[in-house]
Amino acid sequence: MNKKVIIVSACLAGLNCRYDGNSNSCEKVIEMVKNGTAIPLCPEQLGGLATPRIPAEIKDGKVITKNNIDVTMHFERGANETLKIAKLVNAEVAILKQRSPSCGVSKIYDGTFSGNIISGMGKTAELLSKHGIKLISEEDLK
Repeated sequence: MNKKVIIVSACLAGLNCRYDGNSNSCEKVIEMVKNGTAIPLCPEQLGGLATPRIPAEIKDGKVITKNNIDVTMHFERGANETLKIAKLVNAEVAILKQRSPSCGVSKIYDGTFSGNIISGMGKTAELLSKHGIKLISEEDLK
């Protein structure tokens, strides 16, 4: 029987992969990675985007950067690669970064780059959910 592992947003594990080159360290997630129960992944990097990168938000189903470039293809590629890894490691749960255009579990920014938050899911969160992977945000861990 395969060991069950959790996949987590790499930024929550302390890896500097956020759009601005920083992390969103979460001690609970870092401990899970250290004890081998969680694997950190960054869908945006898996989709071919560099770190740092121009901020992006979802608007009308597309992922658009602050300078108006459509990067939806990169976000969808990253979501697909994350799903492949999740299936390889038999992950049933993912802990993802809320409000991210990739990983937002139930909240994302509204696409205006004004800080407004709306209900919605990031591209990776949406795909993982469709494939039956339970989603938890870092906010749910607190």
